[in-house]
Amino acid sequence: MANRKRPIVLRVPVTAEEREVIEKKMAQLHTKNFSAYARKMLIDGYIINVDHSDIRAQTAELQKIGVNVNQIAKRINSTGTVYAQDVEDIKGALAEIWQLQRYGLLKAR
Repeated sequence: MANRKRPIVLRVPVTAEEREVIEKKMAQLHTKNFSAYARKMLIDGYIINVDHSDIRAQTAELQKIGVNVNQIAKRINSTGTVYAQDVEDIKGALAEIWQLQRYGLLKAR
């Protein structure tokens, strides 16, 4: 051990299922040397961090719009009367939804 090229040993406990997944990935790379595989993945492996904050914000906005539309629908159902302002409010809500969707699509490009 004193003559090792790499004197520091790292240990990672895994479950049987995790070990199977690791072995399958090693087989895809046609390697049986776990040490080399682990070293390569730990040093050169990719980390993908997906930012969902835009989606969360969009979802919150859609939820607010949905609450407004539900309030209008409840008023219509209780009174049996549709007011011009209610129709305009729903049209405005739909316009907001379309705007949010367009913004999301443009941001995704």
